[in-house]
This record gives sequence, structure tokens and C-alpha cells, in this order.
Amino acid sequence: MDLVAKAEIKSRASRHRASANVKSAAENSGAALASQPVTRPAEMIRFDDIGNRLKAFRLGSGLSAEKVANRMGISRTALYRLERGEMSRIDTIAKAAELLNVSLATLLGVGVEYISSAIAYFERVRQFEETSDHVIFLAGPLPYLLSSPAFDEKLIEVLSESIPDDSTDRARALEQIRQLAVVLRGRKEAYQRRPLSMANLISAYEIENFLRNGFVGRLDLPESLQIKRRTLARTEMAHFAGVVEQERIGVQIGIVRDTLPHTGFQIFRQPDRHVLMISPFRLGEQPNVRTGVAMVTSAPEPLALHQQTAEEMWKRALKGPAAAKFLREVMKRYN
Repeated sequence: MDLVAKAEIKSRASRHRASANVKSAAENSGAALASQPVTRPAEMIRFDDIGNRLKAFRLGSGLSAEKVANRMGISRTALYRLERGEMSRIDTIAKAAELLNVSLATLLGVGVEYISSAIAYFERVRQFEETSDHVIFLAGPLPYLLSSPAFDEKLIEVLSESIPDDSTDRARALEQIRQLAVVLRGRKEAYQRRPLSMANLISAYEIENFLRNGFVGRLDLPESLQIKRRTLARTEMAHFAGVVEQERIGVQIGIVRDTLPHTGFQIFRQPDRHVLMISPFRLGEQPNVRTGVAMVTSAPEPLALHQQTAEEMWKRALKGPAAAKFLREVMKRYN
């Protein structure tokens, strides 16, 4: 069964539960991943999305809800209502945009949404995952949602060591990493409550780098520590190989042995629309949670191009027993 057919199993169930209008729109869009994505009229404003963006950018700012509310001249309860999508006056939203250093257009979802904070980006990923029927992931040497508890236990340390010791904002960066860990745990907890139908495209090159260098935040660690991190990387990859061999319902994994884009992307398939996220932020091999700008859009052209790219990569990818065999062979090579 191919990528499109398996994705449709989950989508059918979700569309069956949706309202008649949403169901009709989803069915008319067609089952194929490469087909024209479902889009909403440009003038339609989704208040739940505005609230989600507001929460994500607030988390990314590092400001507490109380501080944001005080600076906006509203109560904390009113701020939480805004974050739930209970909108008020446009000037209130404009105040929030100015305070959080984002454009009003981005906060309202007009055009492309730009995100310069890894915390805000991963919070937006979590929000989209909770409301999607199916997601395509292209990111890192292994899918975060399928990683082991040991990966999470070591992640904060790995991300922390990626911050230069002499960085002038190291203390603030370390606090942001702790905040990011909370968001990531929320993603995994949500996935455990509601397993997500997903297709994961993984780079064979990044897998080999992960095993060669270990689970590290930088490459100049002491040799004794590098040995431990290589062992941790092999253990994590063995866990991932087990996931591949299980062939869980709703979990598709393809290992691509040729060139992949340097930036990751995700396509979230929802009952009434598709959403594309393109991001430089990454976990795992050579992590980056400091620098870059992610983009979010539902525009038809970039969605169609990325869907086509995903389909082409999926056709070339190793899947099922062939993917598991490749992983076991690579692990032996770096044992």
C-alpha cells in the first residue's frame, strides 16, 4: 500500500466524523496527496488560529502570561481567552503584535506566517498535530514523536552544549531550551493520547552522521564523552529500527538514500485545509534551536510543490523490511 492510500485510511475516518459541509469539502479535494489542497477563502479569518499564534509567539518571547497581560492593559484571564480564540477588538490584537514583535498580518494569518523562535515554531507544530488527520514529516535523522524516553532525557543536555560557552546570552538561551523541552514533551504526550497518522521521510546521510558523530550538540566534546554519545545514538537508532520493523498502523517510514533538502518541512492535512511548515530548526543530528526563520502557509502553489516533492522522495525511499535491514546494516558499520 503506497503513501497516498495509507494516508487516506486515517483521513476517511476523520471526514466521516466531520460535519456535512466539511466532509463534502474534504471529499471533493480528492484522496491523492499530490492533488490540489483544500484551502479556505483568503478573506476568512480563523479566530482559533489567531489564538494559537498568540500563545506560540508569547511562549517564544519568554514573557509570562502575567507580564504580557499587564503590558497589554488586560487581565491574565482575558489574555487566556484571547489564546483560546475568543477574539475582542482589533486594537487589542495590534497591541499584542507590537509587544511580541510580530507583524499584525502574521498574527492574523494574512499571507505567510514567519516564526523566528524555535519555541514558537515547535508550539505551532504541536497545535497543528493536535488537529490534523495526517502529517508528512521531513526532518532530522529520526522522527521526534517516535523517539525513545532516553532521547528526551538527554535532549536538554545536547541542546545546551550546542550553545557556545562564551555566548553573551547563554543564560537566556539555556532558559529557552528548558522552555522548549516543555513544549516538546507536550507534543509527545498529545501523540500518546491521540496517535497521529504520519509519513516520515528520513535522510540516510543524516542517519550515518548521527551514528558517526553521536547524539551531540557540538563536535569538539572530550573523546570519552563522544564515545558515550555514539553509544546513545546506536541505542536510539536500534529503537527506531524496531519501530520500522513493527510497521505500526498509521506510521509510515521511508529512508531516502539520495540528496534531501537542507531545511525540513511538514505538511499537515486537516479536514478543511492543508498547512505547510518550512523550518531550519532541528533536533537530533547537529541540532539547531537558535537561528533561522520558519514559515507557515496554506497557499496552493507551495503546498502542491512540496506534496509533489514528498511523493517523489517516497517513491525512491526504502520502506518496511528493506528500511529496517538498511538501519541494521548501518548500525553494524558504526558499531
